[in-house]
Amino acid sequence: MPATPEDLFAALDRLKIAHRTVTHPPLFTVEQSQALRGTIPGGHTKNLFLKDKKGALFLVTALEDAAIELKSLHRRLGANGRFSFGSADAMLETLGVVPGAVTPFGVINDAAGRVTVVLDEELMRHATINAHPLVNTMTTSIGREDLVRFLDSTGHPPRIVPIAGPDPGGDGG
Repeated sequence: MPATPEDLFAALDRLKIAHRTVTHPPLFTVEQSQALRGTIPGGHTKNLFLKDKKGALFLVTALEDAAIELKSLHRRLGANGRFSFGSADAMLETLGVVPGAVTPFGVINDAAGRVTVVLDEELMRHATINAHPLVNTMTTSIGREDLVRFLDSTGHPPRIVPIAGPDPGGDGG
């Protein structure tokens, strides 16, 4: 059984990580999030659940308005071949979430350590980061260092790299 938001909050409390959560209508897209979340300060996330050609899974978390060049992202992250989106079944199996609720907090469910977490450098410039706490009817605010500490505690030390923008050394394809 995947962790619930209450399980996540308990884990954060055990780590003595401050967090604040706001409840709102279900949000499925960045556009809906921007319109319905109200005024929650900090960096808001978009999350991509990806797999490479050999089946390795990646969770990429970036600022909600980041322009991510998916065709070249595999080179930036050293993956085996181009990325495709991970299936809803794989997402539920590894992160315990459904499409529309993808979040870095989902690695609380990945006991096998199958998912590599990648945080965008730009996102990490924000002191506070906002993400869904395993469901898309809430937004949880957490300090950037605390997010890294949480991820470390789950066995998913994040890679913090520049995600958005032009491919640093590729041909764009």
